[in-house]
Amino acid sequence: MSAPEPTMSHAGAAEAGLLVLVDPVARRLDGESVRIAKDVLSAGAEAKICLPEGPEEFARALARRGHRRPVIVGDDRALARAVSLLHRERELREGAVSLVPVGPSGSLAVARSLGVPTSAVLAARAALDGVVERLDLLVDDSDGVVLGGLRIPAVGAAPPPAPSVWSACRSLVRTLVRPPVGGQAGARLRVEADGVLLSDVDQPVRDVSVASAGGLAEVTVRTGLSRDPVTARARTVTVSGADFRYRADHRVTGPVRRRTWTLRPGAWGLTLPRG
Repeated sequence: MSAPEPTMSHAGAAEAGLLVLVDPVARRLDGESVRIAKDVLSAGAEAKICLPEGPEEFARALARRGHRRPVIVGDDRALARAVSLLHRERELREGAVSLVPVGPSGSLAVARSLGVPTSAVLAARAALDGVVERLDLLVDDSDGVVLGGLRIPAVGAAPPPAPSVWSACRSLVRTLVRPPVGGQAGARLRVEADGVLLSDVDQPVRDVSVASAGGLAEVTVRTGLSRDPVTARARTVTVSGADFRYRADHRVTGPVRRRTWTLRPGAWGLTLPRG
């Protein structure tokens, strides 16, 4: 993370204007916090309020923002959606994103870890006259982004649909051949950090975690053969081997057989309170 950069003053924000994107889930769950956020933002700057009904409308509104500064009213998923869209447009370095967190406590863990106020009033005020912090970003080889961290196996992943008789038989055979991902025996995975081997398929992996830490990715691997985890700091992390799922922020992705994440220091800007 680099040094904070001052954002616009109230006058500057009013001149450029804000694009306030209100996530539909936030409107449904906490209309009062949404109303407060809109009132504070509209009082401090020229604000265009957008109420998209779904991801496609969200993406279109963000793409047509012009010179308006985006303010997301919603939870971690809404913030990740905005950052992902800006990343794919290659416009993350053009400015900053602001967030007014609205949603259940469990859906705001990333926002809290990044230092965004959980109060709608304080977060809206920070969007108006806060400072921009340049934050690291994990980007995978399918152009997906991770704001917080990722875990393998995907703890808390939803169970797969109920199998048919034949698929259940095939699943049983596969289980006899190799242990299931996330099971007690662990997954057979190869984990590399900047090309350095941390764990190979000859030993079961119980857990892999990756998070940004001071411009590098901090990797922790726990295997079934040792009580002490293997740790490393690297620019790139590659996991391959048996099919695996992973949880990135609040999203579960997979199964995949290989994925590489690259840490990009200071890749995006988030507006946070001064001091």
